[in-house]
Formats: sequence, structure tokens, C-alpha cells
Amino acid sequence: MLGSLAKWLRIFGNDTFYPTAETTDDDLLRIATEEQRVLITRDKELIVRAKKHHLPVLMIATTNLDEQITQVLHHIGFTMEKLLTRCIVCNTPLRTVEKRMVKSFVPPKVFETRDEFWFCPVCSKYYWKGTHYENMSEKIKGFQKTNSRP
Repeated sequence: MLGSLAKWLRIFGNDTFYPTAETTDDDLLRIATEEQRVLITRDKELIVRAKKHHLPVLMIATTNLDEQITQVLHHIGFTMEKLLTRCIVCNTPLRTVEKRMVKSFVPPKVFETRDEFWFCPVCSKYYWKGTHYENMSEKIKGFQKTNSRP
């Protein structure tokens, strides 16, 4: 239900569990309890159940992604130090990789034009600040202005 929001929360460096299709509401409540997570959802029935379990819940009322991101970042805060520290696919913390180690894993032009690289040890995905990052930068700066904490 909030997959794009989960991806953006990971971009901002937040440890973000996103359920699979097989994950039940009972699973979500158990995971949120065991891992002391804030439950972020649009599911009103799940919110009622979570409150009965005394779980912290953030109800997302809008379907607008930018408004969702703003709401969550306002609630949990945002610091630039955490930006791009997690895999957006699987949530694993990224590892810095020396440039010489990525030559055979990234496109030649990327290798020639970029110096910083990160690697996810779980899903084997490589990251770098390329054109996609440059396009996101303005959006990130906008969120930073309204949601950053010292």
C-alpha cells in the first residue's frame, strides 16, 4: 500500500520494513512489537488493532507521495548524514566500496565519471550518485528545508 513511501524512507536512511504479499496483519503487529517499530499505514482496521496493542502508529491520510514523505519526515525527523545509507530494495545498510573494486560491475561511463560507490551485501546491488541521484537532489533539498533536525 505504501511501497513508494517505503522506498523514499530508505533513501532518507530510515530502517524501513516493508511487507511482502504473504505478510499478514498479525505478522505486522508481531514485527512492530518485537522490533519496536512505528507502524505506518493507511489501513484503518490495522490502526485500531495496533492501538489495542499499544503500538505507535502513524496514519497516512493522503495518497500524494510528497505529502506522505513530508508527514513521515516531520514525525521522525531527517538528517543528511543518514541519506543514502540503506539499500532501497532490501533495507540493508550499504557498504562503501573502493572504485577499483566496481569496474566490472557498473557501466563503463559510470566508472569513468563517478568516484563514490556503495554496495548492498544482501541483494548485490551497487549504488552511485548518478543522474538519478542528481534528479532527486532538488526533491531531497525541499524535504530537508521543511523536515531537518539539528
